[in-house]
Amino acid sequence: MGGAYGCSQGDPGPSRWTSTMGDSASPQPPHAANGPRKRATDVPVLPSPNGKPRRRQDDGWLDRWALTVSDLTRLTNTHPMMDAVIDEQHGRRIRIGEQWLADFASCNYLGFDLDEEIIAAIPEYLAKWGTHPSWSRLLGSPSMYPEIEEQTAELVGAPDILVLPTITHIHTSVIPVLVGDGTIFLDGRAHKTIYDGAMYAAGHGASIVRFRHNDADHLADLLDDAMYPSPRVIAIDGVNSMTGNAPDLAAFSALAREHHCLLYVDDAHGFGVIGERSPDELTPYGTRGNSVFRHLGVPYESALMVGGFSKAYSSLLAFVALTTPLKEALKVLAPPYLYSGPSPVASLATTLAGLEVNRRRGDLIRRSIWDKTARVLDALRELGIHTPNTSGHPIIEIPLADHEEIDDVGRYLFDHGVYVTMAAYPLAPKSEVGFRIQITAANGDDEIEELISVLTSLKERFQLEQLSPAPV
Repeated sequence: MGGAYGCSQGDPGPSRWTSTMGDSASPQPPHAANGPRKRATDVPVLPSPNGKPRRRQDDGWLDRWALTVSDLTRLTNTHPMMDAVIDEQHGRRIRIGEQWLADFASCNYLGFDLDEEIIAAIPEYLAKWGTHPSWSRLLGSPSMYPEIEEQTAELVGAPDILVLPTITHIHTSVIPVLVGDGTIFLDGRAHKTIYDGAMYAAGHGASIVRFRHNDADHLADLLDDAMYPSPRVIAIDGVNSMTGNAPDLAAFSALAREHHCLLYVDDAHGFGVIGERSPDELTPYGTRGNSVFRHLGVPYESALMVGGFSKAYSSLLAFVALTTPLKEALKVLAPPYLYSGPSPVASLATTLAGLEVNRRRGDLIRRSIWDKTARVLDALRELGIHTPNTSGHPIIEIPLADHEEIDDVGRYLFDHGVYVTMAAYPLAPKSEVGFRIQITAANGDDEIEELISVLTSLKERFQLEQLSPAPV
C-alpha cells in the first residue's frame, strides 16, 4: 500500500481473528504555532484519548479502538513525520513548514512522478478525454483501459489482466469472491489490506487460518488437515513492504498445486522493480520489472497476482493478473468494477506513458535504483546497523533496539533533513519498531550522501539494532 505499511496482526493462534492491544495514550497537546502545519481537524479534543470527537458518548467504542493503536495515535497527533502536510516539492526534496527534507518515504521507485517525458504525455489525453471518465467500468471504459490491460498482460506474461483503481479495492472485492465460504490461509505478516480483504470474506462465511510468516512447512501441515473447507486460498505478499525481501514463491506455488488451492500474491512493491532474469541484465533486479513471479521463474498456474501502478509507475491504478474466465466473472461480481468511479484520465495516461518508458529505458532506471540502494546497504554494514533486507531491493527497514525511542529517533531524522516512513506499533511488532527507507531513481547522489551521514550520527545517539557478529 499500498505507500504501504506491512501491518503485523500478531502470531497466528487458535482464534479466528486477531486483535492487538496497546497501552492507553495520554492526550497530547497540538503542535506549536511555529511547527509544521496540520489540518485544523487534527487538534485533539480532550478527553478523548486519540484526539477525535466521540460519536457515541456513552459506550466508549472509540476509546477501545484508540487503545489498539495508542502508539500510532500519539505519533499521529504529535510527530512532524506523521500525517504531515507537504507544502512544496522540488525533485525528491520536500518542504514541511519551514523545513526542507530529502524524501526517502516515496514509493515512486522509477521516478515516473517526475519524469518529463511522462508528464508531457498527459495533456494530449486530457484534451481528448477530459479530466475524469465518470462511468463505472461496467457501464463503459475509455479505450485506454484495454490498452493498459493488453500491454500489462504482455509485460507480466499473464493470460489476462483486469484493471481496477487500487489494490485495496481488489483485496476487499476479489478475495471474498475467490474463497466463498471456504478457507483463507493467511500469512501471519500479510499486509493489512490483505487481512482486511480476508475479514470481508469472513463476513460472507469464509474461515481464516493464519500460518507463520513465510513458513511453507507450517502451511503444509495446515493444508493436510481436512477440517478446513474448500475452496481454499493461500494469501501472501510478494516483495514484503517492510523488509524488501521476497518469499519462497516456488514452495508456496507447489503447495497450492498439490492441495488444489489458489495462490493469491500481492506484489505491490515488486512489480516495476524486479523482473525476469537474463544473461544481459544490468543488475540482480533482472529485466523489465515484470513482477516477482517472472523474477523467480514461478508459473501463474493455480495463482493470481495483484500488482499496482501506484508505486513504481506513480499512477492511481492497480491490476489483477488472472485467467480470462475469472476476469469475465469479476466484471459482474467485484463491486469496484460495477460501482466505483474509475481512475482519473491523468492516471491512465501516466500508466500508458510509463509502460512505453519502461520498454525503452526501464532497465537503465532500475540500475540507478540498484546502485543507490547498494550504497546505503553497504554503509549500514560498515556502521554495524542491522536491516532485515537481504535482497538488495530498495526498501530498507531499520529496527530500533528500544521501541520507545521511536518518537525521538523520528524527530532527530526530521530535524536533520531526512524524511522516512515511521514504523510504529502496531504497524510493526514492537520487536521491529523503527523506520523504513525507500530509494527511488529520483533521489540524487547528494541526498544519498546526506542520508548516510545522518544515519552515521543517528547510530551515535540512539540504540539501533546491531549486526550479529560474523561467524568465525
